[in-house]
Amino acid sequence: MAYGLLKGKRGIISGALDENSIAWKVALKAKEEGASLVLTNAPVAMRMGAIRELADTTQAEIIPADATVVADIENLFSRSTEVLGGKIDFVLHSIGMSPNIRKGKEYGDLNYEWFQKSLDISALSLHKFLQVAEKQDAIAEWGSVVALSYIAAQRTYPFYTDMADAKATLESIARSYGYRYGKLKNVRVNTVSQSPTKTTAGSGIGGFNSFYDFADKLSPLGNASADDCANYVITLFSDLTRLVTMQNLFHDGGYSSTGISEEIIEVLNK
Repeated sequence: MAYGLLKGKRGIISGALDENSIAWKVALKAKEEGASLVLTNAPVAMRMGAIRELADTTQAEIIPADATVVADIENLFSRSTEVLGGKIDFVLHSIGMSPNIRKGKEYGDLNYEWFQKSLDISALSLHKFLQVAEKQDAIAEWGSVVALSYIAAQRTYPFYTDMADAKATLESIARSYGYRYGKLKNVRVNTVSQSPTKTTAGSGIGGFNSFYDFADKLSPLGNASADDCANYVITLFSDLTRLVTMQNLFHDGGYSSTGISEEIIEVLNK
C-alpha cells in the first residue's frame, strides 16, 4: 500500500546490485511512494549486477560513479539535477566493501593498503557525496541523506574486521556533516543500523548464516528484512521526519537492546 510519502521528490539511490539488496528495495519503494530517481553504482558493480532491470522498473536513469572518485561524484550530482529537473530531495548511501574480508584477512593481519581502501569506499565516500552536494548546492532544503551502517560500529564482531572501523567512521561523518548541513540548508543526515540481512554482500561474510540465526533468536521481533529496512528508510526520506538528524538509528527488531533471550538460553541448555 502506497501513501504518497515521496510524491514529487527527487532522489539518488546508490548500491543497488540485485533484487536482494536493500538499495534495490529502497528504489522500488521510493518509486511506489511517488519519487523520481537516479540510480548509481560503480562500473564494476554494474557489470556484476542487474541494475538495468531495476532502472526499467523504476523508470530511472543510471549514472555510473566510482564513489571514491570526486570527479565521478561531481558528475553524478550535476547530471542528476539535470535529469530529474531540480535539486535532490534524498540520497541513499548503500556503499561498502572490504578487500581484507574478501581475501580472508584476520584483524591482526590486515593489509593496510586494503584497509585504506575499505575506509575510502565504505566511509569517506559519504563525506565525498556530502561535500560535493554542498559545493554544488545540489540537495534541496529539508533534504535527507541516509547511509546504511551496522552495529559492529559499536560492538565487536570478530568476523567484521576492518569494516567495523569503516562503519564507525561512517557514523561519525554522518554526525559531523549532519550538523554542518543542518545549519547550512536544513539538510538532515542519518545512518540506519540494520539487522544482518541476506543480501549478496552480507551473505559473503564467513559464518553469516549462523550469526543470522543467532540474531533472529536474540531479537524479540526477529531480524528486520531488506523490505522492512526499505520501508523505514522511506520514512526518513519523507517530510514526516524533518527534525531527525545526526542519528544512528537501529532497525534490528530489538537486537541492539537485548542482552539475552529465552531462545538463546534454550539453545545453551541443550
